[in-house]
Amino acid sequence: MIRFIACDMDGTLLESSSRLPEETIGLIEELYDLGVRFCVSSGRRVGTLQELFAPVADKIDYVASNGTSIYVGDELVDKEFFSRDDLMQLADVVNQFDCLHLTCATEETSYCLDDDPDKYARFLEVHGGWTTYTPGTPPPGSELILGVCVCSDPEQIVDLAYVLNMEMGDRFVFQRTGMVAIDFTPKTVNKATGLRKVLRHHGIRRDEAVAYGDAMNDYDMLRYVGHPVVVGNALYGAYQIAERVIETNLEHGVQRDMRRIIDDIRAGGDGLVDFTLPPTAIGTGSGSVASSGGTA
Repeated sequence: MIRFIACDMDGTLLESSSRLPEETIGLIEELYDLGVRFCVSSGRRVGTLQELFAPVADKIDYVASNGTSIYVGDELVDKEFFSRDDLMQLADVVNQFDCLHLTCATEETSYCLDDDPDKYARFLEVHGGWTTYTPGTPPPGSELILGVCVCSDPEQIVDLAYVLNMEMGDRFVFQRTGMVAIDFTPKTVNKATGLRKVLRHHGIRRDEAVAYGDAMNDYDMLRYVGHPVVVGNALYGAYQIAERVIETNLEHGVQRDMRRIIDDIRAGGDGLVDFTLPPTAIGTGSGSVASSGGTA
C-alpha cells in the first residue's frame, strides 16, 4: 500500500518556469485525506518551500536544502550543518579556478566566496538574478545548510566536477544538477538520509513509499524508496534505476501520476499503478531545463 510520496521540484514537479501547476495543491489535499503523506525533497530552503505550498504547508513534509533540513509539517525533525572549516578549505580549491564560484547559505543569508571583484561579477552574470548574495566569508557561528558551486563557463563543468571530487571528495558529495551548477552536501547527508528520518517519524516502511525525480541529486532518494519513478525528461542515470517512467514535467507528469494513485486507492487498490511510458515516448534527459543550481 502506498502511504508516502516524495518529490523533487525543478525538472520534476515544477514547470520550466519554476511554476507550481495549479492542480498540485488539490492533489496533495486528496492524498492527505486518503492517509498518504506528501514530502517535498528539494535543494530549496524550507522557508521558500513553505511559501510555495502555503495552502497545505502544515500537511506536508520537507526534505529541504538537499537533506540538511528536515520538517514534518511545521515541526523540525532534524538539521545538519556544514563545517565552516571544511567550506573554507573548499574555497581555497574553488578560487584556483577563474570560472568556478563557491556559494553557501544559512536559512536567511546566501554567500558567495569569490576572492576578487571581477570573478564575483562573472558569477552574478550567470547566477545572481535568483538570489541576493553577500560577497565574502560567512561569519563564525553561521549555521550553514546549503552549498552550490557555480560554473560561469558551462563547457568546463564536467572537468571541474571531477576536480572537486578529487580534492574534497572525502568531505563532501558533489553532484552536477544543471548547466552551471554543482550541488554539494556533507559526506553523510543527502535526500535519502532526509527521507529516512521522515519515514521513521511516521512509522512508514520504504516499500510503502514512492519517489519522483529527474536528476542525479535525486539518485540516492530514488534508490532508497521501494518505488522509484522518474519523469520522461530524466537524466540517464536516474532513468536507469526507475521502476516506472511517466510524462515529463512540462506535461505535468507527476500530477497525472498522483491522480492515478488517488484513483487506484479510491477504487480499492493499493496505489501501485502499472502505468509507464512506452520507450518511444521517453525523452533523452533534456526535455526540460532543470534548475541551474541549489533549487532542485
